[in-house]
Amino acid sequence: MALVRRGSRRITVDGVTYRWRVRGRVTYTRGLVWRPLAYAVEQDGTSGTTLVVTTNQPHPSNWFGISARAILPSDVAASIRKARAKGWTPEKPGSPFRLDQSQGFSSADGPAAQ
Repeated sequence: MALVRRGSRRITVDGVTYRWRVRGRVTYTRGLVWRPLAYAVEQDGTSGTTLVVTTNQPHPSNWFGISARAILPSDVAASIRKARAKGWTPEKPGSPFRLDQSQGFSSADGPAAQ
C-alpha cells in the first residue's frame, strides 16, 4: 500500500525519513465517531510496509463537532519508535503493520461501538 505523496508530511526519526498522512476526507464511521482517527506512515523512498496507527481521538472533521486533539509530529515520531520496537520493518514489503493506540477512545453509540 503506497502512501499518496500529495498531502503527506515528512518527518525524520532517528536519522530515517518517513512520510505520514491523515485521511483528509472523513469516513462514515469516523464521521459518526464510531471509530477513532487513524493515520498512515511509510519510509520515504521505499515501497515497503505501511504503518497504520489508530489513535484515541475522533477525526477532526467528525459530524458532531466533537473536539479532537491535533496529531503532532511528536506523536507520529513516538508511534514510529513504538512500532519499530514491536517489529515494524518499513523497508520490507508486506501487509500493513497496525499499531492500536485507541485505548481510552470514547465512541458514540452505534454498530461499531457494540
